[in-house]
Amino acid sequence: NEEDHVEDTVQFALATRYPNIEVIIINDGSTDRTKQIIEKLALQDSRIRIVHLATNQGKAFALRAGALVSQHEYLVCIDGDVLLHPYTVHWMMDQLLSGPRVGAVTGNPRIINRSSLLGKIQVGEFSSIIGLIKRAQRTYGRIFTVSGAIAGFRKSALHRVGYWSENIVTEDIDISWRLQLDHWDIRYEAQALCYLYMPETLKGLWRQRLRWAQGGVEVLLKYSKALFHWKSRRFWGVAFEYLLSVGWSYAMLVIFILYFIGFIVPLPKEWQVASVL
Repeated sequence: NEEDHVEDTVQFALATRYPNIEVIIINDGSTDRTKQIIEKLALQDSRIRIVHLATNQGKAFALRAGALVSQHEYLVCIDGDVLLHPYTVHWMMDQLLSGPRVGAVTGNPRIINRSSLLGKIQVGEFSSIIGLIKRAQRTYGRIFTVSGAIAGFRKSALHRVGYWSENIVTEDIDISWRLQLDHWDIRYEAQALCYLYMPETLKGLWRQRLRWAQGGVEVLLKYSKALFHWKSRRFWGVAFEYLLSVGWSYAMLVIFILYFIGFIVPLPKEWQVASVL
């Protein structure tokens, strides 16, 4: 249900400065006015093709449907509220065409909504921290995940690994691991910009980050056996980084819990840490 954003999303996609494109819109069983809006847009531009799904099948199924009806070898997949920079496809194609084993490229999302403190914090996160992480992971030779908001793919690579999994919460993490375990390369392109809306409430942000965390753990458990193979050694750095971040998160949670418990129940002296304040 993207009636508030889908028209802008399609118009920005059509404004892409790259030749011979088609814009495939997957209407995943929407219950609002999305269907009427995209059908009106399709009458105005012959490059638009629409796939209507009778009921909501999930993002993985919708992506697979779009890939299968596409007439081209290269795909740029975006969410229904994402606005593409005019030259984003150009930069992503530059990476995809740079080598025969490049199976995917992840773009560089930026935040549109900056009205709240939470939104402004996420602006800093997306504009600096995430890009820094992706560049660091490339030094290992592997990327933990492509962006769920914008990613480019080689369709033949997707076909080899069986497209997106429908039984994983975060299909973007899963497809990233399956491509790289099949020895496809994934690149990060900082100039492939897009603009999107992010949650501006603590409840919405919590749900989003909980989903990301759950998906990361699911994928790590799913492919844990494959990580022990010598041929997967380039994945070890990314896996260790993720495990380290999970351990740090739980350690911080325990510290905060003990801190607040200390106001109610006296803690043993050996648990206390001297403070300079």
